[in-house]
Amino acid sequence: MLVGVVGKPNVGKSTLFAAATLKDVPIADYPFTTIQPNIGIAHLRTKCVCREMGVTDSPRNSTCIDGVRLIPVKIVDVAGLVEGAAQGRGLGNKFLDEIRQADALIHVVDASGSTDIEGRKVPPGSHDPLGDVAMVEHEFDLWAFGLLKKDWEKVYRSLEQSGGKIIDHLAERLSGLSVTLADVELVIQRLHLRTEKPSMWTDEQLLQFVIEIRKLTKPSLLAANKADLPASLPNIEKLKRTGRKVIPCASEAELLLRRAAEHGLVEYLPGDGRFAVKNPERLSQAQSNALKMVDERVMRVFGGTGVQEAINQAFFDLLKAIVVFPVEDETKLSDKLGRILPDAFIMKGGSTALDLARTVHSELAEGFLYAIDARNGKRLGADHVLGNRDIVKIVSGGKRG
Repeated sequence: MLVGVVGKPNVGKSTLFAAATLKDVPIADYPFTTIQPNIGIAHLRTKCVCREMGVTDSPRNSTCIDGVRLIPVKIVDVAGLVEGAAQGRGLGNKFLDEIRQADALIHVVDASGSTDIEGRKVPPGSHDPLGDVAMVEHEFDLWAFGLLKKDWEKVYRSLEQSGGKIIDHLAERLSGLSVTLADVELVIQRLHLRTEKPSMWTDEQLLQFVIEIRKLTKPSLLAANKADLPASLPNIEKLKRTGRKVIPCASEAELLLRRAAEHGLVEYLPGDGRFAVKNPERLSQAQSNALKMVDERVMRVFGGTGVQEAINQAFFDLLKAIVVFPVEDETKLSDKLGRILPDAFIMKGGSTALDLARTVHSELAEGFLYAIDARNGKRLGADHVLGNRDIVKIVSGGKRG
């Protein structure tokens, strides 16, 4: 699963990305700082099962700190999108092509209203971020609409003459966006479009089709960035009134805290609602003032910086991801080397025991016999749907894994 970080220029996308990944990326106060997509590793934060099971774990593919499991996930930060991008303006088609493989989107918005539609600085509170949300989504929709409109008349004439299926054509044309045949069928049913007569579809219907496809296959949340600025609070409330999933974010504060923690200046775990200064005497006056500001304007107001919450909600809420702990010994909760709860795998909601076997190793799937729920010892069939925080042993072809 891949989550994309999107938005217009100069809203703090790269700062959020850097804070989430601690990867050095160009950050500047002007549009189009990001030219090439930045791909990095962030972490999902979830409660580990170690304390529930009364064991001390030894993670291999992730980290466990005080019962909190941090699991690596991939995110991509792409160049800012401007009005007219669907026609190639700005970085246009390049931007749109870069996010096509994303499974979900974190749409970063300048909640302070201090940048205009192009990403240029304006007085705080003078620009409406709702317009930015609409612009970015509309450009994506226009781009997808353009993909379908290409040779549209020729396509529907051919299909109607040959008896071909418009659903197959649409799924093939949009396959690069990770759109499936089932997705296309679902949206067509919702819109009550006549599949036997695509020549009757209007441009408005075709555009509505791509809008619904985007909502279905590229679910998004709004990261209301720069939430610590005074002008942001009314805009955050305005964004929430749209019914969208909105998370107040202070990316600069998160980056400051993670860097400070990295250098041993504070105790802070991504997603915490507080931090503690370890050695105040080591801080310069500027550092002390900055941390005080983060505490007063961010942590006490919002209960966190929002960056980790945005990542968590993108995977757990938008993509319905689950975390599964595979083990080889269901009584000791270990692998063959004796490591306790060594792995934590992120899987799509609805994944089965057989899907887990495939994730662990293809040979386990090929010889799959059954799985075992380590909590109660119950046998699970191949089609058993896994739940979040399940601990599972795979038994395969006489070989246990």
